[in-house]
Amino acid sequence: MLEAGVHFGHGTRKWNPRMAPYISAKRKGIHITNLTRTARFLSEACDLLFDAASKGKQFLIVGTKNKAADSVARAAIKARCHYVNKKWLGGMLTNWPTTETRLHKFRDLRTEQKTGGLNRLPKRDAAMLKRQLSRLQTYLGGIKYMTRLPDIVIIVDQQEEYTALRECITLGIPTICLIDTNCDPDLADISIPANDDAIASIRLILNKLVVTICEGRSSYIRNP
Repeated sequence: MLEAGVHFGHGTRKWNPRMAPYISAKRKGIHITNLTRTARFLSEACDLLFDAASKGKQFLIVGTKNKAADSVARAAIKARCHYVNKKWLGGMLTNWPTTETRLHKFRDLRTEQKTGGLNRLPKRDAAMLKRQLSRLQTYLGGIKYMTRLPDIVIIVDQQEEYTALRECITLGIPTICLIDTNCDPDLADISIPANDDAIASIRLILNKLVVTICEGRSSYIRNP
C-alpha cells in the first residue's frame, strides 16, 4: 500500500474533521491515512463482496474522473461487473424505468448496427442514429447488460460521485466507497480510507475488491 501511495491524503486545509479517526499523522502539510484502518475496512469490504458474489449478486462500480476511468473499466470487465466511468446521469438508479428505456434503445441500435440495418437507412437518418448510438455507448456502455438495480455499488471517489452515492442511499443499496481525507466516512456502508487521486492507489484497492468478487463467483458456480 505504501508503494501505491494509498496513505497520502489531501492538504491539511482540505479535510473533513470526521476523518480524524482515519488519519495517523501530518507530513509537509498533507494528512497521512492510517493504513491499519485501510486494511481493516478493505478486509470488511472483501468479506461482504465474497459473500454477495457467492450468492450470485450483481455489482456496479462507479468512477468517472479521468484518473479512475480506465481502472474502473478494467476492474469491472475482469470481474464481470457493471460500471459507469464517463458521466453519472442523474436518476440513473432512482429513475430506473427511464434508464431501462434508454438501455432498450441502446440494445436495439447496437443490433441494427451489427445487422447492417443502419446502412440501409437514408444517410441523414443513419448519421443521426449513429451519433445517438455513440452517446449511449459513452454513458451506458458499462451497464448495457444490466437488467435490474445492482445489489452492491462500489464508488471510487465520494466527492466526485456524490449524486450516485445519494441515489444508493435513497434506494437502500449497500455501498463500498473509497474515501480520501476530505470525505465523510459516515455516508457509505463501508468506507475504505485511501488516496482516491493516485492511479496506483485506485488500481490496488479495486484489484483487491474484484479479485474477491471473482473468487466469490467461483464459489457460486461450484455450489449452485
